[in-house]
Amino acid sequence: MSGMPAFEPGGYGVYVHVPFCAVRCDYCDFATWADRDHLVDDYVDAVVTDLGRQRAAGVPAASTVFLGGGTPSLLDGSQVARILGAIDRSAGAEVTIECNPDAIDATRLAAYRAAGADRLSFGVQSMSAHVLRTLGRTHDPANVARAVALARDAGFTRINLDLITGTPGEHLDDWRHTLDAALALEPEHLSVYALTVEPGTPLGRRVASGRAPDVDEDAQADAYLLADDLLTAAGYEWYEISNWSRPGEECRHNLGYWLGGEWGAAGCAAHGFRSGRRWWNVRTPERYLERIAAGRDPASGDEVLAAGAAAEEAFGLALRTRAGARVDPAAGTVVDELRTGGLLRSSEDRVVLTPRGRLVASDVTARLVLAGGVAPA
Repeated sequence: MSGMPAFEPGGYGVYVHVPFCAVRCDYCDFATWADRDHLVDDYVDAVVTDLGRQRAAGVPAASTVFLGGGTPSLLDGSQVARILGAIDRSAGAEVTIECNPDAIDATRLAAYRAAGADRLSFGVQSMSAHVLRTLGRTHDPANVARAVALARDAGFTRINLDLITGTPGEHLDDWRHTLDAALALEPEHLSVYALTVEPGTPLGRRVASGRAPDVDEDAQADAYLLADDLLTAAGYEWYEISNWSRPGEECRHNLGYWLGGEWGAAGCAAHGFRSGRRWWNVRTPERYLERIAAGRDPASGDEVLAAGAAAEEAFGLALRTRAGARVDPAAGTVVDELRTGGLLRSSEDRVVLTPRGRLVASDVTARLVLAGGVAPA
């Protein structure tokens, strides 16, 4: 049973949320806005102030930084440099920026690289034009190859492509084309997410009214298994339910989420976790600006999990990874049933999801927890 890449349990990440988009996608229910361009400069100022206060309060040096959104690549190089300059980073820190293939150019990418970014994550979703139209995406599939080429020219050697399965009207041949086209670009990392139709989004309203079909979960399962087969055959290693990478190219920032790391948060709607406390910032950019300008904590809520709940959460997160989770012998009967059913592999006191098991990970986790499978720390 292969282990996970090295990860320092005490590592500290920083997540910065950039909530601005040129166009809001039809499936998106994230904290993003396409009509707030006038706030960008003030927002960057506020994030820099927020990060400066955190640094003055003595947070650890960051081993990973992730600028997510939204569309962080709407920020110019000087704005990204100011944000990264406000974060104390350890030597060799991983710095990821999410990018829209349409919102990128050579000048911007060179500036990101000079500011310290070493990893890019492109929101590709599909390489089929009709699927992109259904999702409300604005980029042409050809722009993905252009964006990757520009990133390589700028010196980026760590690139991720985000893909989505299960879009209404997408057939398995469309999905195979997307995977083949993505692999042809030779990224170091690929993420595959199953589309969820969220109420209140344009896509959700079309599905609710019958103008678009709902997601077919069986088709999504077939698409996921095809992805696992093709990516594995191409030399990518699965390391978390939705993620594959070349050996050694796992996203260290996301590993922090799954393997018990801590992280700070800056920007509206950003979540952080430190010393057992989880918190989340106010959702809108306007409220975030008001809080920072007033010298107030931007958090709108927090929680500290009880020991039992924290152990169950850690178990569920670990089970998402290829290292799996340590399981208590009390759950032996259930482990045997799940293994016989082809959903788990086990070795000594650890269990790992099979490809079929990943499709029903929540159910498998719940069964193991109910059977007393959460091993003592």
